[in-house]
Amino acid sequence: MRIGLIIYGRLETLTGGYLYDRIVAQGLAALGHTVEVVSLAGGTYLQRLGQGLSPALYRRLRTGRFDLLIQDELCHPSLFLLNRRLHRQAGPPVVALVHHILCKETRPRWQNMLLSIAERSFLASADGFILNSETTRRTVASLVAHHRPQVVAYPAGNRFGSPLSTDAIGRRARRPGPLELLFLGHVIPRKGLLPLIEALAGVNREFWRLSIVGSLGFDPAHARRAQQLTRQLGLSDSVRFLGPLPDDELVKIFATSHLFCMPYAYEGFGIAILEAMAFGLPAFGCRDGAAVETIRHGTNGFLLRPGDMAGLAPLLVKLHRDRGALQRMALSARRTYINSPTWQDGVQAIDRFLQQMKDDHAQG
Repeated sequence: MRIGLIIYGRLETLTGGYLYDRIVAQGLAALGHTVEVVSLAGGTYLQRLGQGLSPALYRRLRTGRFDLLIQDELCHPSLFLLNRRLHRQAGPPVVALVHHILCKETRPRWQNMLLSIAERSFLASADGFILNSETTRRTVASLVAHHRPQVVAYPAGNRFGSPLSTDAIGRRARRPGPLELLFLGHVIPRKGLLPLIEALAGVNREFWRLSIVGSLGFDPAHARRAQQLTRQLGLSDSVRFLGPLPDDELVKIFATSHLFCMPYAYEGFGIAILEAMAFGLPAFGCRDGAAVETIRHGTNGFLLRPGDMAGLAPLLVKLHRDRGALQRMALSARRTYINSPTWQDGVQAIDRFLQQMKDDHAQG
């Protein structure tokens, strides 16, 4: 098959969504398909809307001899009108690859209502869906009623190879000193760093240290606010902003951390949770979003509600004082990873789905 994959920017961008797109593109190519990445410029939301009127983009998609198009849902501002034109001209089937729904983020209701106009229209223009979780599937179904083909292809945590050994996990859990907490994600509002810093301010500083791994450049104003809050609360000695790290450094911090800690982040799936569990890190996640599909409260981590600022402290204190409990949860996290689908499983499920989409389209 000849497949067009439409994204904003570069496929190498360091986010979970781009990682998913990149691994799927590489996996489909390895299975013998031709995958052409169609990169859109991005920009402000209004600029992205304007791209949908581009004659050059329409011609490229119309004349590219694609058997089907995979469109990252985050490109919806540039595609919802263009897809209507493609359908009128009997263009290739459109498959929406959905990681996260923008109009479900926390912001003023009127803004989400405006965003939902374009987002709903884009979802309605798709002939089928690749979804990264059951949570995302339900969210899409709440926005647009449909009976179109779909596949839930979960992301995986096996990017770094074999899991950390049980012996290494045990030694780390028994290591004296503060709990090493890991926040892995870009410093943007929906990742919940500000409430995390505020919640940690109420915990004895001798019990924890927080490492923040992720870009400060996606929302510089928000990142500055997080750094300022850290200073205001007197946490500069306990909180490290490390920025994005290469894979070898990321492996080291996974291996030396005790807990993955993002209890106030809304996730469409949360690839980093599963990657952390490969290293035996119990995960603190949010009850809103797809973290509930990976984290079992009290077994391989804990789930908090978005506004539960007091709930974090007693859990951290317990694990700091009871390293046996920490070790049991760490080994449970490792088992969760081992029993989860691999990236190869996800690519094969998507391949079967796309083949069926192509066959159904050919039969009319």
